[in-house]
Amino acid sequence: MERLNQAGYTVQDACQALGISRSGCYASRGPQKTCKTHRTARAVRDVGLVEKIKALKDQHPFWGYRRVRAWLLYREKILVNEKRVRRLMKGHDLMAPQTAHKVKRTSGRSKPRADEQKQFWGIDATKFMVDSLGWVYLVIVLDWYTKKVAGWRVSLRNRTEEWKGALDMAVNLEFPEGIRGKGLKLISDNGSQPTSISFMKDTSTLGIEQIFTSYNNPKGNADTERMMRTIKEEVLWLNEFETFEEAKEKINKWLSVDYNKLYVHSALGYRSPEEFGALYYQEEFKEAV
Repeated sequence: MERLNQAGYTVQDACQALGISRSGCYASRGPQKTCKTHRTARAVRDVGLVEKIKALKDQHPFWGYRRVRAWLLYREKILVNEKRVRRLMKGHDLMAPQTAHKVKRTSGRSKPRADEQKQFWGIDATKFMVDSLGWVYLVIVLDWYTKKVAGWRVSLRNRTEEWKGALDMAVNLEFPEGIRGKGLKLISDNGSQPTSISFMKDTSTLGIEQIFTSYNNPKGNADTERMMRTIKEEVLWLNEFETFEEAKEKINKWLSVDYNKLYVHSALGYRSPEEFGALYYQEEFKEAV
């Protein structure tokens, strides 16, 4: 039974009369400095985390709070939830810039869907500026299932030879035992390089089936084009390369280590492409056993 106050009313009766909750009433009796103390302690705990987030944002300005939190959790082993990271990033003006997308073209055609590794690869190229030289070109080959960049070529020209070089790198690394009869499909646009006689002859010799996207199917090579945007955001737009050698070295390092081995990819459950590929092989081995 609740104690009566000096006026002879129980706490519950008084709260009902005043239109307030009992928990609010009890909370108001506590020392006023309690909440302030908790806020101060939390702010002190947040200082170190904010510094880590700022360091990450300096290197990756296009990362949102989900990817920042994934890196902290899976790479730096810091137990932190998304709400806290989002609160800190929003409070310190560290949120990723939001892009307003225009209405996209639609078509009745859908893109292929990869169900396993080395089933669908995409190939595409982009260019960037080196002040002392002019345009430099990057060609990549992307595994659509693991999101791994299997092959690439940084060069001063954008000929069929450069595209063949990127594809050769991917084939040699991913199919050391040979590629013929493995059912690999290569997706590209209708540019002059992948449709050249020389390129098509090589893919035919290797037993690679080419798939060309059409002008009215914007989703046709979407995975590869999205990867190109990631490369621009993470490397090409953040560096002012002084020499071709510097550009080549930084891109090679980013693709082989920072991306393939370490990048926390949202489509892969915030695993890196190589971690996701290793997980695929483990599941495949279990089924075989």
